[in-house]
Amino acid sequence: MCSAKPAASPLLGQFYAWLATTLIATSFPIGEAISPGLDPFVLTFLRFLLAAAVLGLFVAARFGIAWPGWEGLGRYALISLAMSGFFVTMFEALRHTTALNTGTLFVLTPAITAFYCIFMFGEWPRGRTVFALAFGFVGAVWVIFRGDPARLLALEVNYGDGMFLAGCFMVSFYAPLVRKLYRGEPAPVVAFWSLAFAALWLLIAANTRLLRIDWSAVPDMVYVGIVYLAIVSTVISTTLFQAAAVIIGPNRLAAYVYLNPALVVLMDWAIGKGLPPLLTLPGVLIVLAATAVLQLRPVAPVS
Repeated sequence: MCSAKPAASPLLGQFYAWLATTLIATSFPIGEAISPGLDPFVLTFLRFLLAAAVLGLFVAARFGIAWPGWEGLGRYALISLAMSGFFVTMFEALRHTTALNTGTLFVLTPAITAFYCIFMFGEWPRGRTVFALAFGFVGAVWVIFRGDPARLLALEVNYGDGMFLAGCFMVSFYAPLVRKLYRGEPAPVVAFWSLAFAALWLLIAANTRLLRIDWSAVPDMVYVGIVYLAIVSTVISTTLFQAAAVIIGPNRLAAYVYLNPALVVLMDWAIGKGLPPLLTLPGVLIVLAATAVLQLRPVAPVS
């Protein structure tokens, strides 16, 4: 029994990871729904600006916001580039592809991250991790090409898929970059400065687009979606992921990325969009198997 230390229970860590992954997965159908209503650069800027403001209030109350120095600002600026670049490509991609495709492509990020770690830290994946990464890749390819080998051989990918894949390479660089540049600050402080710089980069990228928008013509649904994405899919999910990482460790936490396709399928079904073609579903099952493989690893006790 784990009653002596419930806060450190692996089951609690799994719950945090499940909940955070579900919240992240909701960003795909919501992003697909609101992306036609606003320029993706502007939409992403508003998301990061609001998220930074909300998290900034918490950081100010809990830790205080102190000047991090020029070296610190440089580190946060680099970290934020990977984050902001990903979300811009995500919203641009959702104008041309589906939430299922983007949710499935996102499962490639652990493999891409592992590739970065080989060159940055000399860490080679092995054992069950290799099998899980392979399962995730096969499942992603299966869903994208709808189980049709002819489509795979013809490389029938659309512009949106290619755009989002570029974003996956950006966001996969985020975790190794944080590890490389981390100097012992509290995680919410790193997150706040990174979000603030991401908002700055997006403001520069959006530039005159902000002035050309007829804000009164933007549907109310878009504003509601931005608030949801900023608070739920950014601030809350990040906090849950950090708590889960402490309890179950970052390697097992990364496995939850593989749940995104199945969750997106369920959410699309729940909002009345129906299920994808039957040949797509085996790919979703494959990525679920990839998650299970990594979850078989024993959890080190939390002291």
